[in-house]
Amino acid sequence: MKAVLIEQQSAAEEAAGITMVTGRPYMTDAKGNLVPAENVKPEHKLEDEVVRKISGFAEGLSAQIARFRGHTMTDLGDLDALLAQEYGAKIGGAKGNRTYQTYDGLMKVQVQVADFIDFGPQLQIAKKLLDECLMEWSADSRPEIRAVITKAFQTEKEGQVNRSEIFMLLRLDIDDPRWQDAMRAIREAMRITGSKEYVRFYKRASISDGWQAITIDLAKV
Repeated sequence: MKAVLIEQQSAAEEAAGITMVTGRPYMTDAKGNLVPAENVKPEHKLEDEVVRKISGFAEGLSAQIARFRGHTMTDLGDLDALLAQEYGAKIGGAKGNRTYQTYDGLMKVQVQVADFIDFGPQLQIAKKLLDECLMEWSADSRPEIRAVITKAFQTEKEGQVNRSEIFMLLRLDIDDPRWQDAMRAIREAMRITGSKEYVRFYKRASISDGWQAITIDLAKV
């Protein structure tokens, strides 16, 4: 079998998805095969060019946002340290949520800490107790309660129980002792497995105006 000599690519050729072989341009298809560029349909070449162009901008923007977030957290961390050292002051509560605001009250930065919650084996005890409640409650009991219980213990795509529905159970006020025991088991099953900080930015034209988010999420621009 004759060896294929792939030549060293220029930056422009590599960016355009072109591979030079013995002086001829080739494009790689989805199966990894080298296809002579002249055999690729014009519409496929055009689509390839547009997607590569947009993706290049997206990668650059993603890197810029990552740098911006890093600088933001560093600046806020430096401010926290300075306030603690110089003034004995601290922004935010024990959980780590903080709000920073300009002196004129027209711009603010919020840092919110979201906990990742998992459930321990006590959750199975709660499910057993709730199943007993469903078995003994009359058939004409509130159907929405039955629906919430059913949905709470249905696994999601990731194989996890439905957290939002589990928390919905905790908000229901039911006097049955088994229900109360089940709610206690759910609370004891909760385990914080990690956390993540989210930074949000807001501005307003005057003190009497509502806050407007400075949007960075591409889907919400």
